[in-house]
Amino acid sequence: MLNPFFSRSAVAVAKDLIGATLLVDGVGGLIVETEAYERDDPASHSFKGQTTRNQAMFGPAACAYVYRSYGLHWCFNMVCLPGSAVLIRALEPNVGIETMVERRRLEEPRLLCSGPGRLCQALSIDKSLDGLPLADMPFQLLLPRAPVPVVNGARIGISRAVDLPWRFGLKGSKYLSSGFRDANLGKTSSRTT
Repeated sequence: MLNPFFSRSAVAVAKDLIGATLLVDGVGGLIVETEAYERDDPASHSFKGQTTRNQAMFGPAACAYVYRSYGLHWCFNMVCLPGSAVLIRALEPNVGIETMVERRRLEEPRLLCSGPGRLCQALSIDKSLDGLPLADMPFQLLLPRAPVPVVNGARIGISRAVDLPWRFGLKGSKYLSSGFRDANLGKTSSRTT
């Protein structure tokens, strides 16, 4: 059952989703990058309260929150505690790759789902899925059976609360949307393993 897993801090859920398998209508792969957004987070859509756009964020845990970013592409989130959610930033595609290639009109596996907009296009996620339970079709979410190596750092593509290290990634994954800064060296890690 997914509800207890998601009825926690979005930061904890974001970290624990790394290594989970996400399929939408049988197409998807391994979650390799996430970002957490909490209710009291100035970068969160819920920060100023409930609106028509963010209504799903205030619904039950373990539901989808889908919104259009800058009027250009869809972004897919998983709702946690009321007003909090986890943005799914990247997947390692491994199920239904031909379908993703057709939807994205490119063949480079690394670019199929490396970024929220690419991921939604590859998995055919749009507003029609907003508010739907993650435990029901078209979703299939298989949580990791064992811990995986996770790195974290600052979220990207936002202008508020940029210092919070609430972006998580699978260490060494070449499918990330962007590398992570090495805390010791101050350099960006490579996307390749």
